[in-house]
Amino acid sequence: MKTNKVILGLIGGLATGAILGVLFAPDSGKKTRKKITDKSKELKDNVKSDVDKLLQKIDEKYKSVAGDANKLVNEGKDLVHEGKAKIENEIANKN
Repeated sequence: MKTNKVILGLIGGLATGAILGVLFAPDSGKKTRKKITDKSKELKDNVKSDVDKLLQKIDEKYKSVAGDANKLVNEGKDLVHEGKAKIENEIANKN
């Protein structure tokens, strides 16, 4: 949760700085609005790229954890079957 707040704060600070920089630049209103639009698109693209990278990492981690979980389940099933076979073998040997 703390990381999310830091990331959002960073994005907000970058956006605010970019907008203030453009607003205080000595350009006409039309040029200023164009700069704001361009900076907004650039920021949007950067955020989208960062979010895509984050989602890709999350997906990779999910797949890794799911694979590990399946492996553990299969190992557990194998152990149960081995234990069952041993018990059945011991019972058969006692008779």
